[in-house]
Amino acid sequence: MSDIEIPESHPRYQSLLTRHRIEEGVEKGITSRQGLIAQGRGEAFDYLLGERTIPSADEAARAAAAHLLLADHPVISVNGNVAALCPGEIVELAAAVDADIEVNLFNRTDERMRAIVDHLRDHGADEVKGLTADGRIPGIDHERAKVDADGIGSADVVVVPLEDGDRAEALGAMDKVEIVVDLNPMSRSAQVATVPIVDNIVRAVPNITAHARDLRDAGATREELETIVVEFDADAALDAAERAIRAGTDDE
Repeated sequence: MSDIEIPESHPRYQSLLTRHRIEEGVEKGITSRQGLIAQGRGEAFDYLLGERTIPSADEAARAAAAHLLLADHPVISVNGNVAALCPGEIVELAAAVDADIEVNLFNRTDERMRAIVDHLRDHGADEVKGLTADGRIPGIDHERAKVDADGIGSADVVVVPLEDGDRAEALGAMDKVEIVVDLNPMSRSAQVATVPIVDNIVRAVPNITAHARDLRDAGATREELETIVVEFDADAALDAAERAIRAGTDDE
């Protein structure tokens, strides 16, 4: 994907870059038009957070990394906005924690599914699930219920960035560990997540990867990873993020 011709020193460089990528995603058939609205809504929350990763989000990213390293079958769910904003970063995260990647869409068409699969492969993915759709998430009537039985269907830990609230609730009802990236700490997705990361996805995904690599390089034992998981407080993280948004400052 081509980037905008604007100096990185520009104070709104990252924001303008993400807007451009979403626009280009729509042009390429990767992102839906509704994705443009979702991006704008998220950007408003990010602006209130100061467009930076607050301490509680960093702690959540570390807990997410620990969950993924402990998982027997982790899967990263990708929708159109995720594919447009950080395809290479998703591939890097999958490699760092040995996770599968699966495309899952609300506005699902075969053409769009294949476009996203091809896009992820262009960014280094070896295998991308989602086209088989031989499994279902109980309790959902729309297209996002469709999953690969050997992907999200059998996963024990699922990364679901920019997730629909009803699907997040349904995955939780299946006793899956859910790692949600959402800039709105009051959203249904964030509220039901095992690990809610209130951060911009373009920062959150690389941050989870960095924590996973650091933990692995440090030789973290299973017991040490489990301690990180147990000590993480999702409610406290959500409260801290909401306070930061309301105050317009970080949560320290």
